[in-house]
Amino acid sequence: MSDISVTSTIGHGLAEPRDFIQLMKPRVMSLVVFTAFVGLVAAPTMMNPILAMVSVFAIALGGGAAGVLNMWFDADIDAQMRRTRLRPIPAGRIEGHTALGFGLVMAVIAVVTLGAAANYFAAGLLAFTIFFYAVIYTMMLKRHTAHNIVIGGAAGAFPPMIGWIAATGTVDINAVILFGIIFLWTPPHFWALALYKAGDYEKAGVPMLPVVAGARATRRQITLYALALAIVALAPVFTGLGGMLYGLVAVLFSLTFIALSFRVLHSHAGEGGAKAAAGGADLYEVRKGDKAARDLFGFSILYLFALFAALLAEHGLGLYVAILTGGGT
Repeated sequence: MSDISVTSTIGHGLAEPRDFIQLMKPRVMSLVVFTAFVGLVAAPTMMNPILAMVSVFAIALGGGAAGVLNMWFDADIDAQMRRTRLRPIPAGRIEGHTALGFGLVMAVIAVVTLGAAANYFAAGLLAFTIFFYAVIYTMMLKRHTAHNIVIGGAAGAFPPMIGWIAATGTVDINAVILFGIIFLWTPPHFWALALYKAGDYEKAGVPMLPVVAGARATRRQITLYALALAIVALAPVFTGLGGMLYGLVAVLFSLTFIALSFRVLHSHAGEGGAKAAAGGADLYEVRKGDKAARDLFGFSILYLFALFAALLAEHGLGLYVAILTGGGT
């Protein structure tokens, strides 16, 4: 972690609760909460509703802790990128050591809480996930290899598996499939963003694939991953995890994802040069040539939500019926 000079504002009362919330990466944390909840609901074992709620809260807290630790270590990078320079630490609203302590305390509380509410297997995997994101991805991979997102994507893929284990205490093929969907979704999702924000990453010295291998190679990789993702996304239909609704959603949304990835493949996204590809502070601000990548990035979020929402609708309905008929515990 590079040392950055930031003014202490905690003592002057300038830090607000929303700054600490921002440290937890609420957008990412919302995805963690949602996918973990779906994993818990889709699991074949029904948890006590109160313990289930506490478990999901603990997983959310763990996801937030990982985000805080990531922002603490990456404060020097964030200060150089237009998209992230206003985050609490580089903007000087929160000191680095305060964020570090906040993240570590959250991590401990999250793991202990999940162990008490669910089981130690789930708690152990949550602890490993926090470690994986904060240490293996953030500290070891992100700044040193173009495969950072491919390997590091595992951290974001663990939450539904943790939810599943919280309910069952075991791992089976369906839990692995939920992991695989997010694992394969992560590279094309982030590489689409990296195509039109490549200048930002290059300036900060982050070896994202477009910076290291070029825009054309990145566009090819996005397409290959989109095809692999579509195959795995259909797997729940054959294992019984997903029903007719899920199958329909998976087919329609996967075909659209593939179509958008081919549109990126045949575009000139990421070829505008570092200055053009730096973009603005807005996440979706792009030049004309990068719109295909921006559109894929935006749709990818909807894609993942749709798949897991379909599973939630199918299994949530079954859970509701079971509760009404006294089948729950």
